[in-house]
Amino acid sequence: MVDSRRLREVALTPEEYRVIVSELRRAPNAVELGMLGVLWSEHCSYKTSKALLRRLPSSGDAVLQGPGENAGAVEIGQGWAAVFKIESHNHPSAIEPYQGAATGVGGIIRDVIAMGARPIALLDSLRFGPLPASRHHFDGVVAGIGGYGNCIGIPTVGGEVYFDECYAQNPLVNAMCVGLVRVDRLMRARAEGTGNSLMLVGADTGRDGIHGASFASVELDESSSERRPAVQVGNPFLEKCLLEACMDLARTDAVVAVQDLGAAGLTSSVAECAGRVHAAGARIDISLVPRRERGMTPYDVMLSESQERMLVVVQRGREAEVERIFETWDLTSAVIGDVTDDGHLTVFDCRSTCSPTAPHFAAWSGSRPSRHRRCTSTRCRRSRTRARRCSVCWPARTSAAAGRSSAGTTTWSATRRWCLREATRPCCASRARGLGSR
Repeated sequence: MVDSRRLREVALTPEEYRVIVSELRRAPNAVELGMLGVLWSEHCSYKTSKALLRRLPSSGDAVLQGPGENAGAVEIGQGWAAVFKIESHNHPSAIEPYQGAATGVGGIIRDVIAMGARPIALLDSLRFGPLPASRHHFDGVVAGIGGYGNCIGIPTVGGEVYFDECYAQNPLVNAMCVGLVRVDRLMRARAEGTGNSLMLVGADTGRDGIHGASFASVELDESSSERRPAVQVGNPFLEKCLLEACMDLARTDAVVAVQDLGAAGLTSSVAECAGRVHAAGARIDISLVPRRERGMTPYDVMLSESQERMLVVVQRGREAEVERIFETWDLTSAVIGDVTDDGHLTVFDCRSTCSPTAPHFAAWSGSRPSRHRRCTSTRCRRSRTRARRCSVCWPARTSAAAGRSSAGTTTWSATRRWCLREATRPCCASRARGLGSR
Protein backbone atom coordinates (compact mmCIF):
# COMPACT_ATOMS: atom_id res chain seq x y z
CA MET A 1 0.00 0.00 0.00
CA VAL A 2 1.40 3.38 -0.98
CA ASP A 3 1.76 5.92 1.81
CA SER A 4 -0.72 8.78 2.23
CA ARG A 5 1.91 11.44 1.49
CA ARG A 6 2.49 9.99 -1.97
CA LEU A 7 -1.26 9.87 -2.66
CA ARG A 8 -1.62 13.52 -1.66
CA GLU A 9 1.19 14.42 -4.04
CA VAL A 10 -0.72 12.99 -7.00
CA ALA A 11 -4.13 14.10 -5.61
CA LEU A 12 -5.59 10.58 -5.39
CA THR A 13 -7.76 9.31 -2.55
CA PRO A 14 -7.24 5.91 -0.87
CA GLU A 15 -10.49 4.74 -2.47
CA GLU A 16 -9.23 5.71 -5.94
CA TYR A 17 -5.95 3.92 -5.28
CA ARG A 18 -7.83 0.72 -4.39
CA VAL A 19 -9.73 0.96 -7.70
CA ILE A 20 -6.44 1.26 -9.58
CA VAL A 21 -4.98 -1.79 -7.84
CA SER A 22 -8.16 -3.76 -8.54
CA GLU A 23 -8.17 -2.88 -12.25
CA LEU A 24 -4.45 -3.48 -12.78
CA ARG A 25 -4.44 -6.54 -10.50
CA ARG A 26 -1.20 -5.27 -9.03
CA ALA A 27 0.17 -2.16 -7.39
CA PRO A 28 0.98 0.61 -9.90
CA ASN A 29 4.54 1.75 -10.26
CA ALA A 30 5.51 5.38 -9.64
CA VAL A 31 4.96 6.49 -13.23
CA GLU A 32 1.59 4.80 -13.55
CA LEU A 33 0.48 6.38 -10.29
CA GLY A 34 1.51 9.83 -11.48
CA MET A 35 -0.20 9.38 -14.84
CA LEU A 36 -3.44 8.20 -13.30
CA GLY A 37 -3.31 11.00 -10.77
CA VAL A 38 -3.33 13.65 -13.50
CA LEU A 39 -5.86 11.81 -15.69
CA TRP A 40 -8.25 11.48 -12.74
CA SER A 41 -7.74 15.07 -11.61
CA GLU A 42 -10.58 17.54 -11.51
CA HIS A 43 -8.99 19.49 -14.35
CA CYS A 44 -8.87 16.48 -16.72
CA SER A 45 -11.82 14.33 -15.67
CA TYR A 46 -14.26 16.80 -14.04
CA LYS A 47 -14.94 14.08 -11.49
CA THR A 48 -16.92 16.31 -9.12
CA SER A 49 -18.58 18.63 -11.64
CA LYS A 50 -19.40 16.21 -14.47
CA ALA A 51 -22.85 15.38 -13.06
CA LEU A 52 -23.76 19.09 -13.05
CA LEU A 53 -22.27 19.80 -16.48
CA ARG A 54 -24.38 17.04 -18.04
CA ARG A 55 -27.50 19.00 -17.11
CA LEU A 56 -26.53 21.86 -19.42
CA PRO A 57 -27.87 21.87 -23.02
CA SER A 58 -25.28 20.73 -25.55
CA SER A 59 -27.19 19.80 -28.69
CA GLY A 60 -29.16 21.59 -31.38
CA ASP A 61 -29.62 21.94 -35.10
CA ALA A 62 -26.60 24.24 -35.44
CA VAL A 63 -24.31 22.32 -33.08
CA LEU A 64 -21.55 20.59 -35.05
CA GLN A 65 -19.51 19.46 -32.04
CA GLY A 66 -20.66 19.13 -28.45
CA PRO A 67 -18.80 17.84 -25.38
CA GLY A 68 -16.00 15.32 -25.82
CA GLU A 69 -13.61 17.19 -28.10
CA ASN A 70 -11.01 19.92 -27.70
CA ALA A 71 -13.63 22.61 -28.30
CA GLY A 72 -17.24 23.09 -29.28
CA ALA A 73 -18.40 24.14 -32.75
CA VAL A 74 -21.58 25.81 -34.00
CA GLU A 75 -22.55 26.44 -37.62
CA ILE A 76 -23.07 30.16 -38.27
CA GLY A 77 -24.04 30.10 -41.95
CA GLN A 78 -22.51 30.40 -45.42
CA GLY A 79 -20.32 27.35 -44.78
CA TRP A 80 -18.61 28.76 -41.67
CA ALA A 81 -18.46 27.48 -38.11
CA ALA A 82 -17.59 29.25 -34.86
CA VAL A 83 -15.32 27.20 -32.60
CA PHE A 84 -15.06 28.13 -28.93
CA LYS A 85 -13.42 26.90 -25.74
CA ILE A 86 -13.87 28.06 -22.15
CA GLU A 87 -11.53 26.91 -19.42
CA SER A 88 -10.69 27.84 -15.86
CA HIS A 89 -7.19 28.37 -14.48
CA ASN A 90 -8.08 29.16 -10.90
CA HIS A 91 -5.41 27.49 -8.76
CA PRO A 92 -2.42 28.41 -10.97
CA SER A 93 -3.61 32.02 -11.07
CA ALA A 94 -3.95 32.11 -7.29
CA ILE A 95 -0.30 31.10 -6.91
CA GLU A 96 1.27 32.88 -9.91
CA PRO A 97 -1.35 35.33 -11.32
CA TYR A 98 0.40 36.38 -14.54
CA GLN A 99 1.69 33.01 -15.75
CA GLY A 100 -1.34 31.13 -14.41
CA ALA A 101 -3.71 33.26 -16.48
CA ALA A 102 -1.40 33.49 -19.51
CA THR A 103 -0.92 29.75 -19.86
CA GLY A 104 -4.66 29.23 -19.44
CA VAL A 105 -5.16 31.43 -22.49
CA GLY A 106 -2.42 29.57 -24.38
CA GLY A 107 -4.15 26.26 -23.71
CA ILE A 108 -7.55 27.29 -25.03
CA ILE A 109 -5.97 28.87 -28.10
CA ARG A 110 -4.33 25.51 -28.90
CA ASP A 111 -7.65 23.73 -28.31
CA VAL A 112 -9.28 25.91 -30.96
CA ILE A 113 -6.31 25.35 -33.29
CA ALA A 114 -6.71 21.59 -32.83
CA MET A 115 -10.20 21.86 -34.34
CA GLY A 116 -8.68 23.33 -37.51
CA ALA A 117 -9.91 26.86 -36.69
CA ARG A 118 -8.05 30.17 -36.60
CA PRO A 119 -8.47 31.91 -33.22
CA ILE A 120 -9.80 35.47 -33.61
CA ALA A 121 -10.87 36.69 -30.15
CA LEU A 122 -10.52 36.18 -26.39
CA LEU A 123 -12.99 36.87 -23.58
CA ASP A 124 -12.84 36.39 -19.83
CA SER A 125 -15.00 36.08 -16.71
CA LEU A 126 -13.11 36.96 -13.52
CA ARG A 127 -13.84 36.92 -9.77
CA PHE A 128 -11.57 38.46 -7.12
CA GLY A 129 -11.62 39.40 -3.49
CA PRO A 130 -12.25 43.05 -2.55
CA LEU A 131 -9.77 45.72 -3.62
CA PRO A 132 -7.16 46.81 -2.65
CA ALA A 133 -6.34 43.51 -0.92
CA SER A 134 -6.70 41.54 -4.18
CA ARG A 135 -4.73 44.02 -6.29
CA HIS A 136 -1.88 41.51 -6.80
CA HIS A 137 -4.24 38.90 -8.28
CA PHE A 138 -6.27 41.45 -10.26
CA ASP A 139 -3.32 43.12 -11.95
CA GLY A 140 -1.49 39.87 -12.69
CA VAL A 141 -4.46 37.98 -14.17
CA VAL A 142 -5.65 40.84 -16.38
CA ALA A 143 -2.11 41.43 -17.65
CA GLY A 144 -1.55 37.70 -18.26
CA ILE A 145 -4.70 37.23 -20.35
CA GLY A 146 -4.21 40.38 -22.42
CA GLY A 147 -0.45 40.05 -22.73
CA TYR A 148 -0.46 36.49 -24.08
CA GLY A 149 -3.18 37.23 -26.61
CA ASN A 150 -1.62 40.50 -27.76
CA CYS A 151 1.72 38.82 -28.48
CA ILE A 152 -0.04 36.40 -30.81
CA GLY A 153 -2.35 38.98 -32.35
CA ILE A 154 -5.58 37.79 -30.74
CA PRO A 155 -7.40 40.65 -28.94
CA THR A 156 -9.40 40.39 -25.73
CA VAL A 157 -12.73 41.77 -26.93
CA GLY A 158 -14.93 41.43 -23.86
CA GLY A 159 -15.36 40.13 -20.36
CA GLU A 160 -16.73 40.71 -16.89
CA VAL A 161 -15.29 41.09 -13.40
CA TYR A 162 -16.79 40.95 -9.90
CA PHE A 163 -15.27 41.48 -6.46
CA ASP A 164 -16.45 39.67 -3.33
CA GLU A 165 -14.99 38.52 -0.05
CA CYS A 166 -15.62 34.85 -0.89
CA TYR A 167 -13.00 35.06 -3.66
CA ALA A 168 -10.24 36.47 -1.46
CA GLN A 169 -6.99 34.53 -2.08
CA ASN A 170 -8.90 32.16 -4.37
CA PRO A 171 -9.82 34.00 -7.58
CA LEU A 172 -11.89 32.45 -10.35
CA VAL A 173 -10.24 32.89 -13.74
CA ASN A 174 -12.29 31.74 -16.75
CA ALA A 175 -11.03 32.52 -20.23
CA MET A 176 -12.68 31.90 -23.60
CA CYS A 177 -11.28 31.71 -27.11
CA VAL A 178 -13.35 31.96 -30.31
CA GLY A 179 -12.17 30.82 -33.73
CA LEU A 180 -13.46 30.46 -37.27
CA VAL A 181 -13.22 27.53 -39.67
CA ARG A 182 -14.96 26.32 -42.80
CA VAL A 183 -17.43 23.58 -41.89
CA ASP A 184 -15.81 21.11 -44.28
CA ARG A 185 -12.40 21.68 -42.64
CA LEU A 186 -13.48 21.12 -39.04
CA MET A 187 -11.12 18.59 -37.44
CA ARG A 188 -11.53 16.09 -34.59
CA ALA A 189 -8.73 14.76 -32.40
CA ARG A 190 -9.25 11.06 -33.04
CA ALA A 191 -6.28 8.70 -33.32
CA GLU A 192 -7.61 6.71 -36.26
CA GLY A 193 -5.67 4.41 -38.55
CA THR A 194 -3.54 1.65 -37.08
CA GLY A 195 0.11 2.31 -37.86
CA ASN A 196 -0.25 6.05 -38.32
CA SER A 197 2.52 8.04 -36.66
CA LEU A 198 2.31 10.15 -33.52
CA MET A 199 4.37 13.32 -33.92
CA LEU A 200 5.20 15.73 -31.10
CA VAL A 201 5.64 19.30 -32.34
CA GLY A 202 6.39 22.73 -30.90
CA ALA A 203 8.47 23.48 -27.82
CA ASP A 204 10.94 21.04 -26.29
CA THR A 205 9.88 19.26 -23.11
CA GLY A 206 11.12 20.44 -19.72
CA ARG A 207 10.22 19.87 -16.09
CA ASP A 208 7.83 22.80 -15.77
CA GLY A 209 4.22 22.18 -14.80
CA ILE A 210 4.63 18.69 -13.33
CA HIS A 211 1.54 17.92 -11.19
CA GLY A 212 -0.13 21.02 -12.60
CA ALA A 213 -3.34 19.12 -13.42
CA SER A 214 -3.35 17.36 -10.05
CA PHE A 215 -3.11 20.78 -8.43
CA ALA A 216 -6.71 21.45 -9.50
CA SER A 217 -7.94 18.64 -7.21
CA VAL A 218 -6.45 20.01 -3.97
CA GLU A 219 -7.66 22.79 -1.70
CA LEU A 220 -5.66 25.98 -1.42
CA ASP A 221 -4.10 26.54 2.00
CA GLU A 222 -1.05 28.16 3.58
CA SER A 223 1.22 25.56 1.96
CA SER A 224 -0.09 26.11 -1.58
CA SER A 225 2.77 28.46 -2.46
CA GLU A 226 5.04 25.41 -2.38
CA ARG A 227 3.32 24.27 -5.59
CA ARG A 228 4.57 27.27 -7.55
CA PRO A 229 6.77 24.98 -9.73
CA ALA A 230 3.55 23.27 -10.89
CA VAL A 231 2.59 26.50 -12.69
CA GLN A 232 3.76 26.48 -16.31
CA VAL A 233 5.61 29.27 -18.08
CA GLY A 234 4.31 30.30 -21.49
CA ASN A 235 6.02 31.58 -24.65
CA PRO A 236 3.40 33.36 -26.79
CA PHE A 237 5.83 34.12 -29.62
CA LEU A 238 6.51 30.41 -30.09
CA GLU A 239 2.75 29.73 -29.97
CA LYS A 240 2.28 32.24 -32.79
CA CYS A 241 4.63 30.14 -34.94
CA LEU A 242 2.78 26.99 -33.86
CA LEU A 243 -0.53 28.59 -34.83
CA GLU A 244 0.63 29.47 -38.33
CA ALA A 245 2.24 26.06 -38.84
CA CYS A 246 -1.01 24.31 -37.88
CA MET A 247 -2.96 26.53 -40.28
CA ASP A 248 -0.60 25.38 -43.05
CA LEU A 249 -1.05 21.83 -41.82
CA ALA A 250 -4.83 22.08 -42.14
CA ARG A 251 -4.47 22.65 -45.89
CA THR A 252 -2.95 19.20 -46.42
CA ASP A 253 -4.51 15.75 -46.18
CA ALA A 254 -1.45 14.22 -44.50
CA VAL A 255 -2.81 14.82 -41.01
CA VAL A 256 -5.46 12.66 -39.35
CA ALA A 257 -5.82 14.62 -36.09
CA VAL A 258 -4.25 17.31 -33.90
CA GLN A 259 -4.36 17.31 -30.10
CA ASP A 260 -3.21 20.00 -27.68
CA LEU A 261 -0.70 19.17 -24.95
CA GLY A 262 -2.05 21.06 -21.97
CA ALA A 263 -2.96 19.70 -18.56
CA ALA A 264 -1.29 16.33 -17.91
CA GLY A 265 0.92 16.87 -20.98
CA LEU A 266 1.81 13.83 -23.05
CA THR A 267 -0.16 11.51 -20.78
CA SER A 268 -3.47 13.21 -21.38
CA SER A 269 -3.00 14.05 -25.05
CA VAL A 270 -2.18 10.49 -26.11
CA ALA A 271 -4.80 8.88 -23.85
CA GLU A 272 -7.58 11.23 -24.94
CA CYS A 273 -6.74 11.07 -28.64
CA ALA A 274 -6.74 7.26 -28.64
CA GLY A 275 -9.64 6.99 -26.20
CA ARG A 276 -12.03 8.65 -28.64
CA VAL A 277 -11.70 5.73 -31.07
CA HIS A 278 -13.09 2.32 -30.18
CA ALA A 279 -10.33 -0.24 -29.47
CA ALA A 280 -7.62 2.21 -30.52
CA GLY A 281 -4.38 2.41 -28.57
CA ALA A 282 -0.97 3.98 -28.82
CA ARG A 283 2.65 2.97 -28.49
CA ILE A 284 5.19 5.69 -27.69
CA ASP A 285 8.92 5.73 -27.02
CA ILE A 286 9.74 8.59 -24.67
CA SER A 287 13.43 8.46 -25.55
CA LEU A 288 12.39 10.14 -28.83
CA VAL A 289 10.78 13.12 -27.05
CA PRO A 290 12.86 16.30 -27.62
CA ARG A 291 13.96 17.73 -24.26
CA ARG A 292 15.48 20.98 -23.09
CA GLU A 293 16.80 19.59 -19.78
CA ARG A 294 19.14 16.75 -18.98
CA GLY A 295 18.41 13.93 -16.60
CA MET A 296 14.66 13.88 -17.12
CA THR A 297 13.05 10.66 -15.93
CA PRO A 298 10.11 8.90 -17.63
CA TYR A 299 7.96 10.36 -14.85
CA ASP A 300 9.10 13.87 -15.78
CA VAL A 301 8.52 13.36 -19.51
CA MET A 302 5.03 11.88 -19.18
CA LEU A 303 3.79 14.46 -16.66
CA SER A 304 5.54 17.57 -17.96
CA GLU A 305 3.15 20.37 -18.85
CA SER A 306 5.60 22.40 -20.89
CA GLN A 307 3.56 24.77 -23.01
CA GLU A 308 3.28 25.34 -26.77
CA ARG A 309 3.26 21.65 -27.73
CA MET A 310 0.89 19.67 -29.95
CA LEU A 311 0.43 16.00 -30.80
CA VAL A 312 -0.18 15.34 -34.50
CA VAL A 313 -1.47 12.05 -35.91
CA VAL A 314 0.17 11.74 -39.33
CA GLN A 315 -0.66 9.32 -42.11
CA ARG A 316 2.00 6.64 -42.31
CA GLY A 317 4.62 7.44 -44.92
CA ARG A 318 3.90 11.18 -45.01
CA GLU A 319 5.92 12.21 -41.96
CA ALA A 320 8.57 14.05 -43.99
CA GLU A 321 5.90 16.22 -45.60
CA VAL A 322 4.61 17.32 -42.19
CA GLU A 323 8.10 17.83 -40.78
CA ARG A 324 8.90 20.26 -43.60
CA ILE A 325 5.96 22.45 -42.60
CA PHE A 326 7.21 22.77 -39.03
CA GLU A 327 10.78 23.31 -40.19
CA THR A 328 9.51 26.28 -42.20
CA TRP A 329 8.38 27.87 -38.93
CA ASP A 330 11.56 26.84 -37.10
CA LEU A 331 9.67 24.44 -34.85
CA THR A 332 10.82 21.09 -33.47
CA SER A 333 9.01 17.96 -34.62
CA ALA A 334 9.68 14.32 -33.78
CA VAL A 335 7.85 11.05 -34.39
CA ILE A 336 7.52 9.48 -30.94
CA GLY A 337 5.15 6.59 -31.56
CA ASP A 338 2.28 5.14 -33.55
CA VAL A 339 -1.38 4.22 -33.32
CA THR A 340 -2.26 0.63 -32.40
CA ASP A 341 -5.46 -1.41 -32.34
CA ASP A 342 -5.04 -3.12 -28.96
CA GLY A 343 -6.82 -0.55 -26.79
CA HIS A 344 -3.72 0.02 -24.65
CA LEU A 345 -1.35 2.90 -24.08
CA THR A 346 2.07 1.27 -24.04
CA VAL A 347 5.11 3.38 -23.16
CA PHE A 348 8.74 2.46 -23.79
CA ASP A 349 11.95 4.14 -22.67
CA CYS A 350 14.65 2.63 -24.90
CA ARG A 351 17.72 4.84 -24.98
CA SER A 352 21.08 4.15 -26.59
CA THR A 353 21.69 1.48 -23.96
CA CYS A 354 18.75 -0.63 -22.83
CA SER A 355 18.92 -2.14 -19.35
CA PRO A 356 16.67 -4.49 -17.38
CA THR A 357 16.74 -1.93 -14.58
CA ALA A 358 15.62 0.95 -16.76
CA PRO A 359 12.21 2.36 -15.78
CA HIS A 360 9.84 0.69 -18.23
CA PHE A 361 6.21 0.95 -17.38
CA ALA A 362 2.63 0.49 -18.51
CA ALA A 363 0.05 3.22 -18.80
CA TRP A 364 -3.67 2.99 -19.08
CA SER A 365 -6.18 4.13 -21.65
CA GLY A 366 -9.87 3.95 -20.88
CA SER A 367 -10.63 1.20 -18.40
CA ARG A 368 -8.10 -1.40 -19.55
CA PRO A 369 -4.58 -1.84 -18.17
CA SER A 370 -1.79 -1.82 -20.70
CA ARG A 371 0.78 -4.46 -21.48
CA HIS A 372 4.06 -4.26 -19.64
CA ARG A 373 6.99 -4.70 -22.03
CA ARG A 374 10.66 -4.80 -21.22
CA CYS A 375 13.71 -4.90 -23.47
CA THR A 376 16.47 -6.95 -21.83
CA SER A 377 19.21 -6.31 -24.35
CA THR A 378 22.36 -4.45 -23.30
CA ARG A 379 23.58 -3.90 -26.88
CA CYS A 380 20.81 -1.88 -28.45
CA ARG A 381 22.49 1.13 -30.07
CA ARG A 382 19.33 2.78 -31.31
CA SER A 383 19.51 6.06 -33.13
CA ARG A 384 16.97 8.84 -32.63
CA THR A 385 16.19 8.76 -36.34
CA ARG A 386 13.18 6.88 -37.62
CA ALA A 387 15.31 5.01 -40.15
CA ARG A 388 17.05 2.93 -37.49
CA ARG A 389 14.28 1.78 -35.21
CA CYS A 390 14.90 -1.67 -33.83
CA SER A 391 12.34 -4.25 -34.92
CA VAL A 392 12.18 -5.66 -31.40
CA CYS A 393 11.90 -2.41 -29.43
CA TRP A 394 9.71 -1.04 -32.22
CA PRO A 395 7.98 -3.95 -34.04
CA ALA A 396 7.26 -3.63 -37.74
CA ARG A 397 3.81 -2.17 -38.03
CA THR A 398 2.39 -4.63 -40.56
CA SER A 399 3.77 -7.55 -42.46
CA ALA A 400 2.85 -5.73 -45.67
CA ALA A 401 5.20 -2.90 -44.71
CA ALA A 402 8.12 -5.28 -44.15
CA GLY A 403 10.77 -5.02 -46.83
CA ARG A 404 9.38 -1.79 -48.29
CA SER A 405 11.13 1.55 -48.08
CA SER A 406 10.22 5.15 -48.85
CA ALA A 407 11.37 8.59 -47.76
CA GLY A 408 11.12 8.96 -44.01
CA THR A 409 10.14 5.33 -43.34
CA THR A 410 11.96 2.29 -42.06
CA THR A 411 12.91 -0.82 -44.02
CA TRP A 412 12.33 -4.02 -42.08
CA SER A 413 13.22 -7.67 -42.38
CA ALA A 414 10.30 -9.30 -40.59
CA THR A 415 11.82 -12.78 -40.62
CA ARG A 416 15.41 -12.14 -39.52
CA ARG A 417 14.65 -9.20 -37.18
CA TRP A 418 17.38 -7.07 -38.69
CA CYS A 419 17.16 -3.41 -39.51
CA LEU A 420 18.22 -3.40 -43.17
CA ARG A 421 19.84 0.04 -42.89
CA GLU A 422 21.87 -1.27 -39.97
CA ALA A 423 22.42 -4.73 -41.43
CA THR A 424 25.93 -5.11 -40.02
CA ARG A 425 24.51 -6.11 -36.65
CA PRO A 426 21.27 -7.61 -35.32
CA CYS A 427 18.80 -5.32 -33.57
CA CYS A 428 18.62 -6.11 -29.86
CA ALA A 429 18.06 -9.63 -28.65
CA SER A 430 15.66 -12.09 -30.18
CA ARG A 431 11.99 -11.29 -29.80
CA ALA A 432 11.40 -14.28 -27.55
CA ARG A 433 14.22 -13.27 -25.23
CA GLY A 434 13.78 -9.51 -25.47
CA LEU A 435 10.10 -8.98 -24.70
CA GLY A 436 8.00 -10.05 -21.82
CA SER A 437 4.47 -9.29 -20.78
CA ARG A 438 2.38 -9.52 -17.71
